[in-house]
Amino acid sequence: LDYAHGIFDNFIELHGDRNFRDDGAVIGGIGWLGDQAVTVVGIQKGKNLQDNLSRNFGQPHPEGYRKALRLMKQAEKFNRPIVTFVDTPGAYPGLKAEKHGIGEAIARNLMEMSQLTVPIIVIVIGEGGSGGALALSVGDRMVMLENSVYSVLSPEGFASILWKDKDGSRVHEAAELMKLTANDLYEMKIIDKIIKEPRGGITKNREYVYKRLRIYLRNTLEELMKLSKTSLVNKRYNKFREMGRITND
Repeated sequence: LDYAHGIFDNFIELHGDRNFRDDGAVIGGIGWLGDQAVTVVGIQKGKNLQDNLSRNFGQPHPEGYRKALRLMKQAEKFNRPIVTFVDTPGAYPGLKAEKHGIGEAIARNLMEMSQLTVPIIVIVIGEGGSGGALALSVGDRMVMLENSVYSVLSPEGFASILWKDKDGSRVHEAAELMKLTANDLYEMKIIDKIIKEPRGGITKNREYVYKRLRIYLRNTLEELMKLSKTSLVNKRYNKFREMGRITND
């Protein structure tokens, strides 16, 4: 919400997936970037214990991803570009989420986002973990804040699965192998740009980061909005095909 209000003018939050409930872990709505209306979708954590609990610590349920998709389909209908903000350790792994179809919700977002005929820009602002992050990360451009991470799972989970590490002694080694930093991913051409942060991180000077993101979004959306719908979708498809080739190599 800080990014939505800090970057966009007159942001209005919209609620609910129109099927079951509103998931506080995912926020979405409409804001203005200059004269351009933009649909904004992001994962919300919290700033205190009560907020974290109400937001489920930034771990979305299926309803959150379905809300996100509803808003993105609405954006396509009205030819509005989409900006997503990713900050999650992963989708909620609980029994209730499984019963409500978390796997299907993530998979559907991947499929639908790959075919949306409006520009999509993905911004990783903290941690991007597992399929929970990927469900909002299929876009034409992807950028990361300088101190953010993006990976298939946490280094703790990686060490536990690969080496049966129980005391955390190999977590640092796992993080090095996973190549999860913004610099690592930029070198591998997984992301398109790194957004610099002030010394000490974004909390030291939020406007510094907001300004850089506003400039990037304006310039990139102006470029993407000139493409035809067919060209936009084809370029997105080819981007991920190439990304798959790079990661496989």
